[in-house]
Amino acid sequence: MQTNNPNLFVEINDLNFIFAVGAYDENQNLKILEKITIQSEGIQQNRFTNIDNVSEIIITNVELIEKKLKYVFKEVIIVLDIFNFSCVNISGFKKLNGSQVLKENISYILNSLKLAVTENEQQKTILHIFNSRSALDGVKVENLPIGLFGDFYNHELTFFLIRNNDLKNIKKIFNKSNLSIKNIILKNFSEGVQLINKNSIETFFKIKINKETSNITFFDQSSFRYSEHFNFGTNIIFKDIVKICSIENEIIFNFLSNEFSNNRNFDENNYLEEKYFTKSRFRKIRKKLIIDIAIARIEEITNIILNKNINIQSFKQNNLKIYVTIQDKLISDSFSSNFKSYFSNYENSETNLIDDFEVDSLIISTAQISTYGWKKEAIPITQIKNSLITRIFKSIFG
Repeated sequence: MQTNNPNLFVEINDLNFIFAVGAYDENQNLKILEKITIQSEGIQQNRFTNIDNVSEIIITNVELIEKKLKYVFKEVIIVLDIFNFSCVNISGFKKLNGSQVLKENISYILNSLKLAVTENEQQKTILHIFNSRSALDGVKVENLPIGLFGDFYNHELTFFLIRNNDLKNIKKIFNKSNLSIKNIILKNFSEGVQLINKNSIETFFKIKINKETSNITFFDQSSFRYSEHFNFGTNIIFKDIVKICSIENEIIFNFLSNEFSNNRNFDENNYLEEKYFTKSRFRKIRKKLIIDIAIARIEEITNIILNKNINIQSFKQNNLKIYVTIQDKLISDSFSSNFKSYFSNYENSETNLIDDFEVDSLIISTAQISTYGWKKEAIPITQIKNSLITRIFKSIFG
């Protein structure tokens, strides 16, 4: 990437549009020059609902940044944190019968896997491909065993795909701003790379619980292997308490904010005081009931996402590291120990509660992926004109 040449990044999520501009200095360190965060419009339940609204937001804010920096952008790197992406893990093999592993053998496998995915997912487009596992005669190999002799070579790839219509809408939105899309990078991928670089780990689950949605991602030996989205978040805890106790959100919020943080041991005779019922008629409600409802729902959340999630059975490992981010600060402050305890029940794992990533660090991670690629990525992001197999081999063989 050229020194001092501004690069435009746009993150799209359910809550915000985040615009950022970064430029590399002489030491190849990315410096953030400008940031703007705007509340999102035209997006609802992981879908674009009003293309015109989204386009207007993009046009207005890009022009504002261009005017401030006195620079006209021609392309953009997009960070996506919306849509229900699909993930496909698929293996291929080549019988060698004692001969050497050749580039042509791997080409055959990769071409077969790509063809299988594109034929079975015709309504979707591939965004990322990762080298997940490779083995020669049943022995796992970290690097491609080209030149080695064997009888049977197996290679597994992980594909992440986006719906064709979603991709078309994204292109349409940015075309209205005269911006070509340089790269599209999944936010979960970029955040996982940050965790790997920061903590020197390679295999872990990362769980993010927002107010209305949640997701889990899995990295195996630095390869992005799995991602799953859930249509629930911490607000479901409040909804349960409201429904069962017939009280307002405000009462729950005030109770957790003012009292629960200082006293967690309530007996059957501890009731909410009248001071909490400022907008409704006083009712005798046990404090312990509120806490019991919340904890029961937290156990259910952790079971659905991780502990009893049949979709991640093949990724189970003992002593696995789990990183959890809880968006709602009140829920995090009040029940972080419960979340940690339930998640830690998973296969004797180690659970770490972490804050959400800062915008600057996310942009730096995204820029590095966009510029230099990732060690386990088998293909650069879309928008490159070379054929798929050509791109794969440029990434794998250099």
